Amino acid sequence: MGQEKALLQYEGRTFLAGAIQLLQNASDFVVVVGGNNLDLLRPVVYANSAYLVCNPQPELGQFSSLRLGLQAVLDRGRDTVCVTLVDRPPAQPKTLQTLKESFLHTSPETTWAIVPQFNGKHGHPVIFAREMIEVFHRANPSTNARNIEHQHQNRIEYVPVDDPRVVLNINTPEDYSALCQTTA
Repeated sequence: MGQEKALLQYEGRTFLAGAIQLLQNASDFVVVVGGNNLDLLRPVVYANSAYLVCNPQPELGQFSSLRLGLQAVLDRGRDTVCVTLVDRPPAQPKTLQTLKESFLHTSPETTWAIVPQFNGKHGHPVIFAREMIEVFHRANPSTNARNIEHQHQNRIEYVPVDDPRVVLNINTPEDYSALCQTTA
């Protein structure tokens, strides 16, 4: 991309600020995990009253950041987490509410995760119950969340949503330009 994707502007705020604000409407607190980009993220994180966790080894990949974020949630006495990526615009608030309601109507013995689905594709944000958090923590650090989720698909509920943002990926300047054109 050539710049920090979390800080791209969309609808008058950064992707990161939008994600924090979305999650704050549905949770007690928001944790953001950063690596070498901490100095860039810090002002946005703190301006939006979120917590910042440092990944001292970001070169280990996204899964290492996920595990650090999950541990921060457990350390604060919670056993459920909503996770989203910050390299895309945030999901619509009604999408998160749908996911939360679906989660609240499930049993942790049978459903360990709620994942949005748009046009047959799985996306973010996702909700993980304590059982899935434990699986992530016991997993080999060199794996990734997708592989672990695939191993436990019988414990995941896929919730259809009418929100293309859940599967949107902004990886290039052209992707970002196209996104901005759709809202202009």
